[in-house]
Amino acid sequence: MRFGIMTMQRNALIPARLSPQELLAYIGSLDHAELARRLYRLGFNPIELGGDMPLFLPHTLAPPTLERLERLRAETGLTYTVHLPLWSVEPSTPLEPVREGSVRALIDTIRATTFLEPEVYVLHATGSLAAEFYRMNLPDLAKSFILRQFQSKARQSLETILTETGVASRRLAIETVEFPLDLTLELADQLDLSICLDTGHVLAGFSGPLGLFEALDLCLPRLSEVHLHDSPQAGPGDEPAYGKDHQPLGTGDLDLGRLLDRLSEAGFAGPLILELTIEEALASVEVIRRVRPGAWSSS
Repeated sequence: MRFGIMTMQRNALIPARLSPQELLAYIGSLDHAELARRLYRLGFNPIELGGDMPLFLPHTLAPPTLERLERLRAETGLTYTVHLPLWSVEPSTPLEPVREGSVRALIDTIRATTFLEPEVYVLHATGSLAAEFYRMNLPDLAKSFILRQFQSKARQSLETILTETGVASRRLAIETVEFPLDLTLELADQLDLSICLDTGHVLAGFSGPLGLFEALDLCLPRLSEVHLHDSPQAGPGDEPAYGKDHQPLGTGDLDLGRLLDRLSEAGFAGPLILELTIEEALASVEVIRRVRPGAWSSS
């Protein structure tokens, strides 16, 4: 199996115990390509590039950095995935100026990184506004009507992204986020998209009242990537476990061995991206080695 990690590393991007002057100097000199090289040397491949990094660090996906990332790919055989921007982005909002600006941001990131030949682009088809309405205490019929509006706008945005970028639809993977899984899967079916199954999100109850393996079976026909992290399992009638996901493997309710076995049985060959800090990911690798010794193979 191919275990990767994300470059959106809080501790690597903004390390602790620096003076203000040191922090500014560090941020200005941070090299996205060298961070990817460091992660590769730790045994992770693919590397998931963070589309939100340029929000505060514009140089991290600027042309010179992208060229270094390409040289690293050619030198090592490292592959990439790209998590498209989600901060300030809402491709499902009914507010057209915001939706159109969100689509533009997503398209710009795809176009900037196309020559890196990412295996998959991961996208939150619905954002924080849709999640807010999903959480609201509304009558079932009203909530269903509103969420369908968000789904419809997300489809409109996805259609524009596919048309303007020319990216193959199966290379665009919509993630299991804080939105009903059935509506997410409908979107994928309608546009022939892939799915990114986020284990912690599903365990925490973000995608509805269903178990991880029920969600996995529903996603498998279109599964192209897994975001791997642990979380407590939200029980029937429980509120979603907000803030309790993105935990190291072995610290929550994820049945890791069963998950890896099921993926292997299904012939899944896509990336499993550890959405954790470097330290948490390395600790999680030890859990993987202990639970299923043959699953981990260093790059």
